Amino acid sequence: MITVKDEGMFLQNGKLVSAKETALSREDGCKKTIAYRIFAKHNTSGDMRSLKLKFDAMASHDITYVGIIQTARASGLKEFPLPYVLTNCHNSLCAVGGTINEDDHVFGLSAAKRYGGEFVPAHQAVIHSYMREMYAGGGRMLLGSDSHTRYGAYGTLAVGEGGPELVKQLLCKTYDISYPRVVGVHLTGKPRAGVGPQDVALALIGATFKQGTVKNSVMEFFGDGIANLSMDYRNGIDVMTTETSCLSSVWQTDETVRRSLAAHGREDAYLALAPLDCAYYDAVVEIDLSRVEPMIALPFHPSNAYTIREFNENLQDLLHSVEEDTARTLKLKRPAAPLTEKIRNGKFYADQGVIAGCSGGMYQNLVKAAEILRGKTIGDGHFGLSCYPASQPVMMELMRTGILETLMLAGASVRTAFCGPCFGAGDVPANGGFSIRHTTRNFPNREGSKPSDGQVSYVALMDARSIAASALMGGAITPATDLEELTADPAFLEYHFDPKPYERVYHGVGKPDPSQPLVFGPNIADWPAQIALPENLLITVASAIYDPVTTTDELIPSGETSSYRSNPLRLSEFALSRKDPAYVGRAKAVAAEEQKRRQSPESADMMGYDPTTTGIGSAVMSIRPGDGSAREQAASCQRVLGGIANLCEDYATKRYRSNVINWGMLPFTVENIAQYNIQAGNRIYVEGIRAALEGNAAEIPAVLIQDDKRTPLTLKLENLSREERDIILAGCLINYYAK
Repeated sequence: MITVKDEGMFLQNGKLVSAKETALSREDGCKKTIAYRIFAKHNTSGDMRSLKLKFDAMASHDITYVGIIQTARASGLKEFPLPYVLTNCHNSLCAVGGTINEDDHVFGLSAAKRYGGEFVPAHQAVIHSYMREMYAGGGRMLLGSDSHTRYGAYGTLAVGEGGPELVKQLLCKTYDISYPRVVGVHLTGKPRAGVGPQDVALALIGATFKQGTVKNSVMEFFGDGIANLSMDYRNGIDVMTTETSCLSSVWQTDETVRRSLAAHGREDAYLALAPLDCAYYDAVVEIDLSRVEPMIALPFHPSNAYTIREFNENLQDLLHSVEEDTARTLKLKRPAAPLTEKIRNGKFYADQGVIAGCSGGMYQNLVKAAEILRGKTIGDGHFGLSCYPASQPVMMELMRTGILETLMLAGASVRTAFCGPCFGAGDVPANGGFSIRHTTRNFPNREGSKPSDGQVSYVALMDARSIAASALMGGAITPATDLEELTADPAFLEYHFDPKPYERVYHGVGKPDPSQPLVFGPNIADWPAQIALPENLLITVASAIYDPVTTTDELIPSGETSSYRSNPLRLSEFALSRKDPAYVGRAKAVAAEEQKRRQSPESADMMGYDPTTTGIGSAVMSIRPGDGSAREQAASCQRVLGGIANLCEDYATKRYRSNVINWGMLPFTVENIAQYNIQAGNRIYVEGIRAALEGNAAEIPAVLIQDDKRTPLTLKLENLSREERDIILAGCLINYYAK
């Protein structure tokens, strides 16, 4: 099904050849990839080894754009220097906090008018559907403050990052990275009937994520198999590449792409792209589409992927594994009823199905679900099915073609464009419930449960086709390939795009009006002031997490807490609330000591270190933090609470590490960190940290203090650019640019 070759390879005469077996030049071969040509077009440094990129357009949704604009304002923003799209698809149905969600939307519209942006009202489109429809194009680069910013199937290199990286673009700065690895993804064959894009995506994620094969790389898709995939099918695979932990993705383009752009009135955005002969890839993933089977990703990660056949053959063992993972991850005092109780007559029964968002809510997925459900019903049992078309134009086409009627007659509930089911703000199952979803993630609490209150429910990822097949069976997990008379997905699906609903969109790009005031709701607050890095540091570990990976959802929960995203102090109260509820109190206690040190140095608990030159701050220690969402709040909440550093063995994603840096925290790594048995309350003294940052030190000696024991500790600050060092020295990005 999928073969991973973690070695350099050339694409020579249409065939992949190991770099060990040829004398071809790797340097020349790198230049023949699609990715290289797009990077070269957008690089301003003059050195392709150290990229300084400027993007063609940007996008943010209503969890992130207020903080981004507030940061940019504090840093000197006058107008948006590039097209900036503000969508309202994450908190449009979240009622927590009274008026604050709509207050943020009003602020967003006022910002679009004042600074010259594009504002997409709530329920019009999910962020990535809108950007595919209106902005993606061949050879372009787009930046979004959402991790699933992926438009590679159009030949667009799109990157999902934390808010501060968008702030840099708003201030006419650049996105700075070393030239990344480029991993080829070679597609051959044709998917079988009943196999959808989520099946291909989950198989790909399962084969690459844990191995780190494509981490922080660009995935470049090519091969004869692409011609057998429609535009929606390609987009469905592409958007899920985020879950492999890659930096971005891009595909070769063809007539299907041209026709899709033409249908959206943007044929001029088409650019023929393909790797040139003898293109070089740092690794290659080969996918035979004809061998892909319907997949299921069990809680709590998209990489926890199995074929549905394997799942049904090993129900007891796999469900027991999920329950063990649940107890370990969520630390439940009162676990929900055993999942094995959902097995009846040898079949496992889910309670709910959802097809939604940027991965599931596309036209073709809902067409295929309707094809399976046509003339039938999901019945009046416990299982329910919800469908969220990804935009109003998609909804209109589903209505025009009768697909909505088919879905509703079968018993499905049809909703407006909304991202909530992807992050825990929509379709929350009952306690102990099991939901099967064609959405992007199934992290803990992504379904909206509150383990701290004794609640837990589960999300497994599946494709819309198998979700519809399971719905017909009353929720019994069923691969769509088991159905008779099911047709394969067409290589091209006619689609009529009507842009009329987007007359509700405010199109103000290039038309800033400084006379327009910003409209602030009572929950919109400025960022608290941050101080510059002191000469020395006494760090208290406020939380120690030994899970193999710590997600951004665990660092700052998604769902209802996101309503407070425009109020940094209130949002910070939720930091690590579901992973380590004592963290906020510990961090506040450390911050109080720092405040005492500044006001009365002799009264602070300094363990004998000089209070006039040594600052106090807290840190989160983990093994591999930052998988998942690009939300900067995962880092900024720590900073607001007095955080000064992260300690880990490795960062799960580049975007989280960048958030840590941009919020003025030290991105320390420690080799084999688990051996030190660091616990909450341990302290670390770092002498000369400011001098180390002012210079180019990559390794810094420190002392780990555990009760009466003092252990030498080497803290690493690898691959920090001069600007990143200066941002940390200044205390945060706002301070750096304010200077």
